[in-house]
Amino acid sequence: MKRKTTKELLVESFLELVQTKRIDKITITEITNNCGMSQPTFYNHFKDKYDMIVWIYTNHVREIMCRIDNKTFLWKDCLLGTALYYSENSEFIKNALKHTSGQDSFVENVRRINTAALKAEVQKHLMTEYIPDETMGMIKFYAYGLVQFMLEWLLGDMNFSPEQVAEIWDKSLPEPLKQYLYPTENN
Repeated sequence: MKRKTTKELLVESFLELVQTKRIDKITITEITNNCGMSQPTFYNHFKDKYDMIVWIYTNHVREIMCRIDNKTFLWKDCLLGTALYYSENSEFIKNALKHTSGQDSFVENVRRINTAALKAEVQKHLMTEYIPDETMGMIKFYAYGLVQFMLEWLLGDMNFSPEQVAEIWDKSLPEPLKQYLYPTENN
């Protein structure tokens, strides 16, 4: 049995608190008291609770993106994994969407993280850091659209299953990006 790291225990404590309290009202003291740790321990791992939120989401994206092998785990599997993550963690995600703003805005951080993940996947297939401006524009357009759709799905009245959401996201992928995200289908 794998032991949880201090960072994971702090995150677990935070996610427990998020179930019953607005993110903007949760204090570092509450997070640390909930898991029997000290505030200095928290600050050894995170700058603040918003840094923790970014870490939680970045960690999820990293876990799912590293599984893409274009043989057994495709881009559409990544999209389904993401939609399932949003659905399974909807209370946390909705809380973050509603109760973060400015530089700590969950929406802005998710856009930034998703754009960076898409950019990295395209760079991997281009085998260069350089991405043409038009391609970068499509990456941003697609990433922003995914985030906006997620926001409306979770906060609005769209009654889609995670599978339906992933299918919509997959079908809305700009044609020129398919060569990078589904390279084996284009060879």
